[in-house]
Amino acid sequence: MSSNRVSAPILAALIFLCTAGAVVSASLGKYEDPRPVDGIAAWQQVYSVLVSPRCINCHTASNYPEQGDNRARHFANVVRGPAGTGVAGFRCVTCHQKENADSTGVPGGKNWHLAPLSMKWQDTNDQPLSSAEVCRAITDRARNGGLNGAALLKHHTEEPLVLWAWSPGRGVDGAMRTLPPLNHDEFVAATKQWVDAGMPCPK
Repeated sequence: MSSNRVSAPILAALIFLCTAGAVVSASLGKYEDPRPVDGIAAWQQVYSVLVSPRCINCHTASNYPEQGDNRARHFANVVRGPAGTGVAGFRCVTCHQKENADSTGVPGGKNWHLAPLSMKWQDTNDQPLSSAEVCRAITDRARNGGLNGAALLKHHTEEPLVLWAWSPGRGVDGAMRTLPPLNHDEFVAATKQWVDAGMPCPK
């Protein structure tokens, strides 16, 4: 006489297979990389660009812009002025037009001006601020123009004067100006990784 009962070992195996299958099915498409996003490492990449000559020459702690890879004082005694755009009769845009003038070596870009002193990347001895100091400045919305993480990413992605750093043209000596240590896509990717990690700053 045949029996419809399933033996205990077979039943246990069937339950295990069904449970495992349910777990696998429930987790499909929801895999998360267990490795944490290294926000500090991403920030260090961003920082390397911010303190390169193409950026720090306009993010000065002084009353004047700097120029060249050696960050020399701007010639002709150009000064910051109250709004960072020069002084009456000697505005930045008098010489710096909307595009580079490779014939003269004068760089140009939309709304050419110095960064506000709240966004200085150097100290009063003309040395770059530390990574932690620049990070604290750029994440302080009372100092950075009210920009949150998304706005900072947009600024690094689209701002014409930021983009100029990767198309700086020729200097007065005719040689092409050096570029930041990362290309623009890498800079934006590092900024996004840092923002996604919560914009952590070094201690």
